[in-house]
Amino acid sequence: MSSVTDRWIPTTERDQLVREALVAVRSFSDSMDRMHGVLRSDMDMNGSDLAALRMLIVREQRGEWVSPHEIARHLAISTASTTKLLDRLAERGHIERRPHPADRRARIVVLTDRARSEFYRHLGARMAKMRDVMDAYSDDELRAIARFLDDMDEAMVD
Repeated sequence: MSSVTDRWIPTTERDQLVREALVAVRSFSDSMDRMHGVLRSDMDMNGSDLAALRMLIVREQRGEWVSPHEIARHLAISTASTTKLLDRLAERGHIERRPHPADRRARIVVLTDRARSEFYRHLGARMAKMRDVMDAYSDDELRAIARFLDDMDEAMVD
């Protein structure tokens, strides 16, 4: 029986490709961490506040509503901590709490134009560089990359 570490020693070309992909994912994750560190500093914001804004941006781009409870679950923080976080973001003009469009009893959290503008002002140059990199890939390759990243996201969240 081989040890767990033996499993990660590539013995086939496929093993080597998987290993290279995992190394690339870790490297990309490190780059994202560094970028978010700079963004936290530039926006004078703590990690949880920035993570909440990032979540809201992603969910907005998907056309999904976000409740305070979903933010608490995403950040793995208590509802009391979520309330304080949302109060800070609202005070700084980054979010608004609004009634849910389909359920009057529920509330949703939405980004303000100011938050979108500030976020993209700080990330705009990096996003342009990322788009330039994507120009070298075919549509099919980009679809495969998107599917891969979505699958990795699900694997890590579980």
